[in-house]
Amino acid sequence: MHRPPVASLLICLWLVERSHCNGSLQESMGVLHTRFALSLYQTLTETENNSNLIVSPVSVSLSLGLLQFGARGNTLAQLEGTLGYNVNDAQVHDLLLHSQDDESNTSQGMWLQQTCTLFIQSGVQLLTEFTQHAAVWANTSVVRANFSQPNHTRSPQERPNHNHDETWPLQAGSSSGELSGSGEAQTEALWWGHRLQMALVNTVAFRGVWQKHFLFTNTQNLPFTLSDGSAIKVPMMYQATEVSFGQFRTASDLRYTVLELPYLGRSLSLQLVLPSERKTQLSSLDSQLNARQLASWDTGLRRTKMDIFLPRFRMQNKFNLRSVFPAMGISDAFNPTAADFTGISVEEGLYVSDAFHEVRIEVTEDGTKAAAATGSVLFMGRVMNPADQAP
Repeated sequence: MHRPPVASLLICLWLVERSHCNGSLQESMGVLHTRFALSLYQTLTETENNSNLIVSPVSVSLSLGLLQFGARGNTLAQLEGTLGYNVNDAQVHDLLLHSQDDESNTSQGMWLQQTCTLFIQSGVQLLTEFTQHAAVWANTSVVRANFSQPNHTRSPQERPNHNHDETWPLQAGSSSGELSGSGEAQTEALWWGHRLQMALVNTVAFRGVWQKHFLFTNTQNLPFTLSDGSAIKVPMMYQATEVSFGQFRTASDLRYTVLELPYLGRSLSLQLVLPSERKTQLSSLDSQLNARQLASWDTGLRRTKMDIFLPRFRMQNKFNLRSVFPAMGISDAFNPTAADFTGISVEEGLYVSDAFHEVRIEVTEDGTKAAAATGSVLFMGRVMNPADQAP
């Protein structure tokens, strides 16, 4: 059995099941979700250098969709421009709600749940129309909070009856540096922060069992090539099986391969992307991917019997996406003087101070466990060093 060194991997966890709605609209929404997923992933890779990375685009888009219900003017236009759609459109709204119901359904060997929590400063009067929209939007909770106190709130997953003991540091200016300085400017910033803040926390939890398990007895310590060309030994899972496999190339003629491993029930699959040339950096590949190329994977994969070597890995990332969204075209929502959320409250100056996103994923012989704080890409990330384990 030939055991070639495995190099850095780009991973995508796809929801391949489709709901039975308007086909053309559903196809268009799928393309928009994929574009957003790539934009989010590629923006994050610019700041994360050569570290392991995992993000849940579906979870992030869920939160931004919630904000659209209450956004107006240029704030809404920026959200729509980045997502590519407006949830206030009746057809889009119905399709997304239907998709959320499909994704919430559990099946044998698979469990998936999404939640979105919007913390709003206590005392802010909410409009009934917004709370009605939020009540039916994919396990959304609107929670009152006191932003003048550090570590004062917990998301639904972090309350005493949940197995999670971490609190989000929803402290005014805790991550943006807005409270630096002194005098009148600082007093004004404190007033904004304590009076009209909102914060987003989104989560996705997923557990999936492989359609065909990797046997623990086949796992061995084998070489994995790092981005600098050096190799380390990591636990490498193995199985000989028939999988969907394809070879592709980017517009600049960079060649790469895609392999798809289905989970039990085949409604979800993990797609692994690897440069064909070992000397090619993964960063050179993922920066060139676009939605059209990802769509071509569906028709370009062929069933092939082959030896599969996959590193066992566990990753975790924590992001405050308020520093990421401006690069994607969303800035007004985080600016107290520019944000327009008069669809949430008639009080002017309401803005989003933080957008927290935490993701964990673990791939083992049995399958995958993942948690992140509607579309086809549930998780997207890269494995640069499987030995760099999350806590």
